[in-house]
Amino acid sequence: MKNLILTSAALALTAGMAMADGHSVVRMGTEGAYAPWNFLNDAGEVDGFERELGDELCARAELTCEWVTNEWDSIIPNLVSGNYDTIIAGMSITAERDEIIDFTQEYTPADPSSYLALDAALDVEGAVIAAQTGTIQASFIADQGWTVVEFATPEETIAAVRNGEADAVLADKSFLVGAMDGQDDLVMLEREESIGGGVGMGVRESDAELKAAFDAAITSMKEDGSLNTLIEKWEVASTFE
Repeated sequence: MKNLILTSAALALTAGMAMADGHSVVRMGTEGAYAPWNFLNDAGEVDGFERELGDELCARAELTCEWVTNEWDSIIPNLVSGNYDTIIAGMSITAERDEIIDFTQEYTPADPSSYLALDAALDVEGAVIAAQTGTIQASFIADQGWTVVEFATPEETIAAVRNGEADAVLADKSFLVGAMDGQDDLVMLEREESIGGGVGMGVRESDAELKAAFDAAITSMKEDGSLNTLIEKWEVASTFE
């Protein structure tokens, strides 16, 4: 039954999309700058948890993936305008984003947001906090009435702490753990924030068949345990129960 559902969903896509080797081609939009979720490897290719996940989801849905990178601050507008067909970029499902695009079911539970700073005793409520533009972390800081400075890329938020433009950065804990590698001056604060929902794939609201195909593929990976295996391999979030 599972294979029948996946095959039927894939066939429904064929009429409106490009074809390659008998499969519909889906352009997978990601940032390529948010390890371990997504990044560019030494060969300049998209790599990471979402590359491996996306390739497997496409295989199960009988689709051909083509990977496209796009800067975070325009990733939703460029999906809507048709520059690619999905967003698979560590994007938390929020009510505000859901008003503009549609989401699949979550493929990871919510990852806690953490603070990285130079001083382990920092009081974040009276500090200047860096965050990437357009993220749930930037919105959270603003909603608290704290001082937020926003940057276009995650690397710039880390640099802002190290050069004194900000006292700390707030981001997904899984990203910050990797960012600390080789940076002995940076410390993770004990305080964490629970922001937003789980992470899902973004699609245009008009692409109901594509959403259904990926929902079925995500469900199959949850049921056979392979999704939890990938989450553990890349250490991006907690696993599904």
